[in-house]
Amino acid sequence: MDRMIYTVLNSMQNSQTLRSVSAQNLANQNVPGYRKDLVTDSSSAKLGFAEGFEARAFQTSRAGADFSQEVGFMNQTGDPFDISISDKGYFFVQEGNSEIGLSRRGDLRTDKDGLLLNGAGEKILNQAMQPITLPPYKRFTINEVGEILITPLDAPDGFQEVVATIATVVTDQPLEKGYDALIRPINGPMPRPNQLASVQQGVLEGSNVNITEELIANIDLQRNFELNMKMVSTAQELDEAGTRIMRPAQG
Repeated sequence: MDRMIYTVLNSMQNSQTLRSVSAQNLANQNVPGYRKDLVTDSSSAKLGFAEGFEARAFQTSRAGADFSQEVGFMNQTGDPFDISISDKGYFFVQEGNSEIGLSRRGDLRTDKDGLLLNGAGEKILNQAMQPITLPPYKRFTINEVGEILITPLDAPDGFQEVVATIATVVTDQPLEKGYDALIRPINGPMPRPNQLASVQQGVLEGSNVNITEELIANIDLQRNFELNMKMVSTAQELDEAGTRIMRPAQG
């Protein structure tokens, strides 16, 4: 009977994992370029003993997270600091701990030193995998290749010069999303920039989370949890009934 309860509790744990993934998606529905988390591929494992295998099984998952690669809604903002990238392209960014990853987040800004950052505070990298710093300028544009062209303060109107190229990549490598929300290859090294993706200025990609789907999934998960609780109660009733049958007759 304990095996039945063990199976139900394992199912409840899996449901909790699904609820966590759904809650994570809903919490990031307004984050630009956010990629919806999916349930990570898992498999079953059995405990082994010297005499053989235990009948109980448990779920195992890999560390990285699967994610949806669907393109989010493209919002025409007209803001020169908003950029988006086409289809399966990614920007190269660097966290504060110097870890490099891929991202589609395009809400840019500069700090007091001219360092180019996205909305999460991650540094935007150039083709040499170095952070981009913009010199003082009158105006700037970003073309489809990712080149940043500025008009310096002392230059006449209409003059432009390329000061950096935002590193982008389109890759066929299997990717996963880490706990830091950045995307990296599942196996192998980080791909090199190839500038095959098209960059658009004044357009900001939103999250690809479908709120309706997530709310419906939450309702289904709540129903599954209630069914599992009924199974626990049923297991208890069966156990008590079996104990009564095995009890010696009185009298």
